[in-house]
Amino acid sequence: MSLDKLNPSLQQEVAALDKEGRAKAPERVIAGYVPPAKGRGPRYRLHGSTQEFLRMNSNSYLSLSNHPALLEAADESSRRVGAGPGAVRFIDGTSVEHTALETRIATFTGRPAARIFNSAYTSVLGLSMTLSGPDTYWIGDELNHNCIIRAMRIANVPKEQRAIYRHNDVKDLEHQLEHVPANVGRVLVIFDGIFSMRGDNAPLREIADLVRRYDGRFRDGATTIMDDSHGIGAYGATGRGTEDHCGATVDILVGTFGKAFGVNGGFIAGSPALIEAVRQKADTYIYTNPLGAADCAAAVKAVDIADGMEGRDRLKNLGERTRQLRDGLKQLGLESIPGPHPVVPLLVRDTDRTRKLVRGLFDRGILVVGLTFPVVPKGDETIRFQVNAAHTEADIQQVLDSLQSIIQDGSRPGEPYTPSRCLR
Repeated sequence: MSLDKLNPSLQQEVAALDKEGRAKAPERVIAGYVPPAKGRGPRYRLHGSTQEFLRMNSNSYLSLSNHPALLEAADESSRRVGAGPGAVRFIDGTSVEHTALETRIATFTGRPAARIFNSAYTSVLGLSMTLSGPDTYWIGDELNHNCIIRAMRIANVPKEQRAIYRHNDVKDLEHQLEHVPANVGRVLVIFDGIFSMRGDNAPLREIADLVRRYDGRFRDGATTIMDDSHGIGAYGATGRGTEDHCGATVDILVGTFGKAFGVNGGFIAGSPALIEAVRQKADTYIYTNPLGAADCAAAVKAVDIADGMEGRDRLKNLGERTRQLRDGLKQLGLESIPGPHPVVPLLVRDTDRTRKLVRGLFDRGILVVGLTFPVVPKGDETIRFQVNAAHTEADIQQVLDSLQSIIQDGSRPGEPYTPSRCLR
């Protein structure tokens, strides 16, 4: 047996992706971390290069990944209980580090219980397996993250048991709720808190108020579910995400430790009954090893920091640097999608110009993500900037000066922004 016959077919499939413009570029490999110094934030070295890069494409919003307290907690916990769990949770793979993290994130999110997973992606998949049934009906935002879309497929939700509402359109959500079939016993309304490519947030208060009005129509009620992976820790006055920013709550909250908290893993937070059902029914929890002790201990420390004065200071600088970038883009005559979140999209609206901007920024020591046709429709080409708490005023000015320099060389972005249903 060999792969001699399979390999050519796989190569053809990848070549087809490349021809369509959907193949991923070769992965850049981070080889070193350069701590903040002399008024500038951290820099990163890439394998095979001596240049130092400013990362404007990192989800680590609070810049905690290299925090000494997290590294120390990770080291101590590994020495105490080992680097890996040695088994799945229900076969004695649960350590005090797992339960401590579940207790801590439940408290931080204001819930009585929580369960941790290897990622937010697997959290959403496990939640869909737990909640789906023969008379369950799902309603989701059209720009929901891939994990939510994939969760519907893995849970075998048929087309007649799901609906989509226009992005952040509460009126259209009401229309979908009005047309839920009469035989449905359980309605689940699921959406992102922060839409990761746009930086805009769900109108949570309006959604929660609307869904509550329909709760009495169904045997198991109407439940709100929010994946706030890009919000938790980085958004709102106290860093508690979209709920904090909007002054409203959802019934079930999904989040991650892999973005603002700078570690790894995901979680579901809600009622004790929900969390026990997840423990019993979610395949992505039951049949895979959990996070290692180091991840758990570092995540607990990250939540502690986010919940204290240091976290407030980091949030303050994050907000100031975000405003600096947004104001600077406006002064340059460039267009973005308004909002206070540190995801700052630059609407370029042309594939060639987007690629030139990404390359020009790279040549000037700045790492960003560009989205081009056919990944997004023509006219929706975008560069996504992500501000982190360790960025300094000089760092953001470097980005703005670099953009101005590239534009003067003839790579100016396109026309004024109009909302698109296609950015994800």
